Amino acid sequence: MVYFWLKEDITDAERDTFRTEVHKLGKCKTVLNTFIGPPAMTPREVVDNSYDFALCVFFRNKADHDAYQEDPDHFAFIDACKDLWTRVQIYDHLPQ
Repeated sequence: MVYFWLKEDITDAERDTFRTEVHKLGKCKTVLNTFIGPPAMTPREVVDNSYDFALCVFFRNKADHDAYQEDPDHFAFIDACKDLWTRVQIYDHLPQ
């Protein structure tokens, strides 16, 4: 799970660029599936709705996750979008 807080002063075109680029991550070789979207704005105390986009990436195993970290398309996304966010928070976990 990856959460992105985008800069408040980015343009609509820059926000569109982020959307386009983040969707490309689903084409990385070791990625099984992705879900991408804004917060649901559910009004509960335990829910953090402060981020702009969440990215959920599914892998077969930890080795595929680790390979993704070195994937050129992953680096291309970072290079294309790193100036658009103020914060990124990641939660990695294993299935049980």
